[in-house]
This record gives sequence, structure tokens and C-alpha cells, in this order.
Amino acid sequence: MPLTTATLLCLVVAIQDGDSFRARCGDVTRNEETFVAIRAIDAPELRQPYGDLSHKSLVNLCLIPQKVKLSNTAVDVHGRTVADVECQGKDAATEQLRAGMVWYDPKVGLGYEALADIQLRAQAAGRGLWVQNSPLPPWDWRATRKLKPTGPVASPQRYP
Repeated sequence: MPLTTATLLCLVVAIQDGDSFRARCGDVTRNEETFVAIRAIDAPELRQPYGDLSHKSLVNLCLIPQKVKLSNTAVDVHGRTVADVECQGKDAATEQLRAGMVWYDPKVGLGYEALADIQLRAQAAGRGLWVQNSPLPPWDWRATRKLKPTGPVASPQRYP
């Protein structure tokens, strides 16, 4: 994933969840939207505990419509723009971690290991999702949803 060092100014048009949003970058009058994932973090899925609160936290940070800065952008294998995101002059990943609304994801956070310390401080303080005894990281939650059910499967009923 090669990085682009140029800074983009974008207009947020929709917050997807606690770590991603849709935005118009460059000529905002062209109505071309870009899906942006905030680098190095992973938010709980909306159906997970704290998914909705994580989403609301990012909405509060990156209000719609608001201009945000994207830097160190790259496109991942799914075609999403992955970037460092600045909202209201604050780093979005840092703020979401500080509030206990997301996880630092070491699989995609190479070079961003300092974010792990921010997560540890939120965890120690019991902020956000860290009030739970054993919160399930979203990558584990998604993996459990991909498992096929085991055991006998009922045959469909046939009616005359």
C-alpha cells in the first residue's frame, strides 16, 4: 500500500461507524464520494456493544458537514482510502482511542505503535468500551460471524 504524502482537504458527508466515513475530497461540487478508514484503529461493529457509542463519538469529533484533513493516504485491497485523519485540529485515531471508543489494531498499525499506549491508558481508566470486563475486539467479533453453524440443519418444510 504506497502512501501519498499530499494533504487532502475533504468534506465529511456521512459517518459510517467509529473508524470510517464518507467524504468529498478536492472539488466537492462534483459529488464524488470517497470511503475513508482511519489508519491504525478498529471500531466495534454497530451491532457490537459500544458500536453505536463509538459511531456517535466520531460524529461528535468530525461533525457533518465539516472539513477534515487526510494525510499519509493509501488505498487498501478493498479500494478504501486509509489515512491519518484530522478533525477539528485533532488526530481522530488518538481521540477515539483516548475516549475508549476503538481498539488500536497492530495488524494495520505498523509505525503507529504509540497509539497502543493511548489505548492502555483508556483501558486503565475504564473509559468507554473498557468498562466491560472482556470487550471483544471487532476483528474477533467479525470472525465469529463468519463461522458456519454446526450440527444438523433442518430441512425446509414442504407444503401441498
